[in-house]
Amino acid sequence: MTRLVVWRHGNTDWNAAGRVQGQTDVPLNDLGREQARTAAPLLAGLRPDVIVASDLRRAVDTAAALAEVTGLPVRTDARLRERHFGQWQGLLLTEAAERFPDEYARWRAGDPDPGAGIETLEDLGKRLGAAFQDAADLAAGGTVVVTTHGGAARQGVGYLLGWDHRVMRTVGSLGNCHWTELRHGDARGWHLRTHNVGLITRPALAEPV
Repeated sequence: MTRLVVWRHGNTDWNAAGRVQGQTDVPLNDLGREQARTAAPLLAGLRPDVIVASDLRRAVDTAAALAEVTGLPVRTDARLRERHFGQWQGLLLTEAAERFPDEYARWRAGDPDPGAGIETLEDLGKRLGAAFQDAADLAAGGTVVVTTHGGAARQGVGYLLGWDHRVMRTVGSLGNCHWTELRHGDARGWHLRTHNVGLITRPALAEPV
């Protein structure tokens, strides 16, 4: 049985402000570093064999907290980056709504291809799903922790489970430094064990931006 733990990075100043990060390389803030330090011993208790992270700093630095506890190295994979938010990256969500009202309405309604240069959910799911599978293959029969991003985590998990994007809309986004656990066996394939697990140190924005 292979266990895949999909861990969202800690809080950033852009999370706190409601600013669209996408693939912009924004670092953790003090709260995010605290969240990572708090979560790391819990994840270490799962006895991971491999740690893989998005190459964006907020994910790498979150993973580093677990690496410090376990002694494992952190491998990086650019495919684990957040959804690319096109022309919205760097904007406050309120600004995106004002400047791109039609696209914003479609995004809020769950349109998989809302426009404004935003990566489609199909492309996002395929990218993350492939990266998750490759990470899991590094320790078949063991435990792999993958540190990624909110929107990316949800679509990648959906891809592995074979769930349509409309189903995934009913699944809440991961809070900062929370995780989802999947398991894979020969008989059942990938299945969901837990979702949005973690300690809440202080209120954290769960919006996948």
